[in-house]
Amino acid sequence: MEHQNLKSRAEAYFAAVDEMNLNRVLSFFHPNAVFHIPTHGLIYKGRDDEIAKMYQRLFRRYKTVWHGEFEHVIEPPDKIASRFQVRNTSFEDVKTFKSNCNYFYLQNDLFSSVYVYMTGENSLS
Repeated sequence: MEHQNLKSRAEAYFAAVDEMNLNRVLSFFHPNAVFHIPTHGLIYKGRDDEIAKMYQRLFRRYKTVWHGEFEHVIEPPDKIASRFQVRNTSFEDVKTFKSNCNYFYLQNDLFSSVYVYMTGENSLS
């Protein structure tokens, strides 16, 4: 995948998360994907199993989620590193701010492995 396409892919994924569109979010993942959160010692395996459940919990936990202010480092054809800001709002209107970094590894244009390094509480558990 070309440099611009990898950047667009990462930002389209984050837009799907912000829309809380589970089907669209999962469409970015390889069926056998592995999702790592080393800062909290967690690993989720399988797009349609543990990864799907992780996003379902996220979408139940927050009224809104937002990812932005991206800085990407792209290594074609299959690696993306993204640093970004996160703003989540709970149903009680409590706002959480984070500064995170994700590393995406692709296989056949789908995320096969993702590493998330996040500040503060784990919003994906």
